[in-house]
Amino acid sequence: MGWYGYLALWCGLFGLVALIGYGRSLAGVNRARRMVRVVGRIERVEEPRHGSSPSSGIPVVVSFREPSTLEEFTVTNDGERGDRITAAWTGREVGVRYPPGSPQAFRFTGSPGADVRGLGRPNFAAFLVYAGVVVVVAVDRGWPWALLGFGGPWALSGIWHLPGNVRDMNHRLATLDSMTAVPGRVVAVITSVSAADDDGHVSTRPVPVVAFGTRDGRAVTAYCGSGLPDPAGSRGRDVTIHYAPDDPADFTLDPAAERRSCKQDIAHHLLGLLVVLATTVVGAVAL
Repeated sequence: MGWYGYLALWCGLFGLVALIGYGRSLAGVNRARRMVRVVGRIERVEEPRHGSSPSSGIPVVVSFREPSTLEEFTVTNDGERGDRITAAWTGREVGVRYPPGSPQAFRFTGSPGADVRGLGRPNFAAFLVYAGVVVVVAVDRGWPWALLGFGGPWALSGIWHLPGNVRDMNHRLATLDSMTAVPGRVVAVITSVSAADDDGHVSTRPVPVVAFGTRDGRAVTAYCGSGLPDPAGSRGRDVTIHYAPDDPADFTLDPAAERRSCKQDIAHHLLGLLVVLATTVVGAVAL
């Protein structure tokens, strides 16, 4: 079988996967579209145990109502229950999804509308079809086609998303400027453990847990991913928390570092865009 035979097999296989995935999504019969999605409310927040694992998130008790029966369920996030709840306070709304008729099989989501269409796998399969075509054309007609085939779409995507990224950066900077500073405290340090590598080595990362009160009376418990020196020995340390008034889950210990990070992110985006534009131009000129 020659290159074109392998290309036909590759494109046929992944093209079929993509078509089936898109068709199931449009028909509303895939797993993501069939899921029942409701809004739950945190009723109680417990303090994480010092030295425990962060895999389950902040221990909470959540209530939600099943839409078809109006029955109310009260559940906890013990074990693997979808997305981790990394910031919690009494009254906070969280997304809950479950198969139809099986609310006991619930999973938490970042928001009720997260991944409602289930197009991740079909989109990836469609990308593999495109990549197969570009690779075979590059082998058959020369390397400029590889630069043009891969660099062109990335360049167009970068140009398309650049205005939105700039708007997001400006919005983030405005949010940082509007943050409210309140006293907080590190109440626990939990330990994230990575899987063992080929040599059997296991790496650990301390994750401080902070508690603080907002100006409107909400008691927040949250993981603190960065901005704290010597996180392993930080239990009991008093800190200053800067949080967004409309969303206490959005907080930082170092607003200045966050501002620098925002500007660095947009600079990296621009640099990457220039690289793929240059790659595309080189490919086009070399044809």
